[in-house]
Amino acid sequence: MKSNDESKKSSATDMIEGNAKIISGKIKEEAGRVLRSPGLRDKGNTEKGEGHVQKKLGEIKKVFAE
Repeated sequence: MKSNDESKKSSATDMIEGNAKIISGKIKEEAGRVLRSPGLRDKGNTEKGEGHVQKKLGEIKKVFAE
């Protein structure tokens, strides 16, 4: 269950954090490819997906806040 503070994040915060996760995930994914580490590559891919979801959540919050 999410804490009260986490559920009250602003749409801008969600979009920024989502973008940060996308970038971090891309870096990990690429590092996993270069280092031939499937675990790191998969972790980066997962983090990138989480970032896309969080960014979309921020966009949805923005629409409903208007």
